[in-house]
Parts: sequence; C-alpha cells; structure tokens
Amino acid sequence: MEKTGQNLTEKIISRHAGKGVRPGDMVVADVDIALAQDGTAPLAIRQIEKLGSCNPDRNHLNILFMDHASPSPRKELADDHAFMRSFAKEYGATVSDVGEGICHQLIAEKYAAPGMLILGADSHTCTAGAFCAFATGMGSTDIAVAMATGKTWLRVPESIKVVLHGKLSNGVLAKDLILHIIGDIGADGATYKALEFSGYIDSLDMEQRLVMSNMAVEAGAKAGLFPADNRTLTYLQERGRAEQFNEIAPDSDAGYEKVIEYHLDSIEPTVAMPHAVDNTAPASTLSGISIDQVYIGTCTNGRLSDLETAAAILKGKRIASGVRLVVCPASREIYLKAVEKGLVSIFIEAGGLVLPPGCGPCVGIHQGILAKNEVVLSTQNRNFQGRMGNPDSSIYLASPATAAASALFGHITDPREVV
Repeated sequence: MEKTGQNLTEKIISRHAGKGVRPGDMVVADVDIALAQDGTAPLAIRQIEKLGSCNPDRNHLNILFMDHASPSPRKELADDHAFMRSFAKEYGATVSDVGEGICHQLIAEKYAAPGMLILGADSHTCTAGAFCAFATGMGSTDIAVAMATGKTWLRVPESIKVVLHGKLSNGVLAKDLILHIIGDIGADGATYKALEFSGYIDSLDMEQRLVMSNMAVEAGAKAGLFPADNRTLTYLQERGRAEQFNEIAPDSDAGYEKVIEYHLDSIEPTVAMPHAVDNTAPASTLSGISIDQVYIGTCTNGRLSDLETAAAILKGKRIASGVRLVVCPASREIYLKAVEKGLVSIFIEAGGLVLPPGCGPCVGIHQGILAKNEVVLSTQNRNFQGRMGNPDSSIYLASPATAAASALFGHITDPREVV
C-alpha cells in the first residue's frame, strides 16, 4: 500500500509552498530567514544590486554575519565588512557584527524554531535542522533572490530515516555518532536527500542534536532534521522563545527512501582521517599518530557543553610539550558563560589559548593556520586538503573529548582512557 502520510521535510516544505508536496516536486516556497556570512554576503549583495530591488515589505528576516574573518585579518576583508554594514543600513537587514559569534550558533540561540524554512549562503546552515526547521545552504545568487523577494525555488528532496536505539556510552559524544554514520553511508550517501533522525532521540539534548544536524551535509544531505519535541520546547523556554514552539513529528505512515538503524551503545570514539570526512576509524586504533595542534571550537563543537567536556579532562593538567591548544567559543554568550564557569582559566592554565568568538582557524583565514607537514586534531566538520590554510598539512576530526585527551598526550587518544 502506498504511503500517504508526510515526513518532516514534506510537512515543512508543504506549509511554505502552500500545497502538499512529494519528493521530486519543484516548488516555490516562502522563506522565513535568509542569511549570509562575510565570505558569501558580498557576492549576494552585489547580486541584489543587479536585481535592482530588495522588497521592503518582506515578511522574512535577512541577516548578515561577520564571523569567518572576525576580527578582520586583512584590509580587503575589513572593506567587505564595511560593505555589509552599509548595505544593511540602506536595506534594513540585520547585522551580526564582529565578536558576536558564528552564524549557525547565533541562528540557534536567537532565531531558529520548529517549522521554519531557513536558507543560508553557507553549507552548514543545516545546523538549524535540530529545531525541526528545514534549513539548507544555497549559492550566493539563490540567497540574493531569497533576500530580495522572500521566496525561493527548490526540488523537494527524498528523505532517509535514521533510527537511533539506546544511549551513548561514557566518553562517546554526538560527534562520534555522526562521524560513524558518515563513515558508514559515505560522503555521498545522502546527496540531495534529507536525513531525518528518529528513535530514542530523547537521549540527545539540543546541543548534541545541533552537532548531528550540522554535519548532515558532510554526507551530502540538503538537511538533517529532528522532530520538535520536549527537548526543543525546553531549549526555547530557556531562551524566552517558548511562543515559537510547535510540536512537529512525522506521520506514522510517512514514506522514506530508506531506513537505517544504529545502536548507540556500540558507538566508539571516532576520528575522521585526512582528507575526507567519511575516512573514519576508532580513536583507539590511531594512537601512533602524533599531533602538533588541537583545535576545539567551530559551529560543530564550540558550544558550552563542548567546552565543559574538554575542560573536565584538562583541569589541573598541562598539554603535551610541542602541542598547541587553540579554543574558540562559538558565540559571545558561550564565551561569557565559559568565563563565569572558570573554563577559560582551565584552558589557559593547561597551556592553551582562547580566541574571540568566530570561525577562527576552521576556514584557514587566520588565528591558527598550520605549517607544512603539521597535523591538527580538530572538532570542526571538514578535513579537506587545505581547509585550514595549508594544503601540505593534515586535519583529523574528532569530538571535544578526544581532542582534549589527545592534547594531553601529544597523539590521538581514546578519551575513555582519561575520563
């Protein structure tokens, strides 16, 4: 019998297209939020200028974030920031200026809510899927159209149901789980699909869900969505946004392209090896790999719980000789809480340094570029060759627990050895 119910992707896009949709449909849909960051916003703004208009009566929100080069390391990038501020003042866009934090974290803190359609000129816009928003990255021209008109066109993607069973073991985090999934299905295993997480998801809090949704694109996915449930409501209540909550779950007879299942208690601390995110292995098998730098932060793992996890491992200890530890909170709010909780002192006393909120070394612009032949263990989401500014270096990806444990020993270390 043909499935007649709707999954999360179909429900959200249907609401914004004003009609029922199915995978493969081409639709024009209303946009709730359109965003761009300082690496992509100048391109989008120039396209808007070519269009010759930016609808002043729009019902959506346009946000420009200065996070990738924050603060600016070069005059050309400072000029881009000035260009963004000028455009925002003229057209009424919202500006998130230098030091406020990474766009995806700020969308989570201030804007994302269940049922939204969120577009960004950044591939990791899918982070907001943790709120049951259909959030996806597009090119600067598409974002220019969305900003100017409040609408977009897209093909409704097929969905893959990812069923989670049980709970993660001590020392194992959501980063390990999503790396394991990507390693299993491959970097192209969900190309132009939506990943919809289900099962015993109550064991994952919102910060863990944000990690999972953030990295959905590393399997090729357009979006990575969780249902809107009590975890979602609690997060919004804590941020004074409870009125934005509405419960959204897939219909019991919803259709999926396929269903894959994982038992969380079988997941181990996992590392992605150079130069592909799906090139994964258990951390316990990589102890012979020495590291020069450890980076804890980014839109994937720069949240308060990530910093708390790392600080608990590092407290009262010193990092290994010859290792640099760089820590970067994902937002100003997280930075302040890390100061209040004494986490920043722990990192500094352990021999690390703490950067201002932003993307920092992740995109290879400044604040931690690697030397030739150096190796970094990072909590970011990509380890492509040259990602951190030097094509002759190597990037390994891991959880904050694995990163902190490895900083202590100077080589990749299973965090269960120290927690």
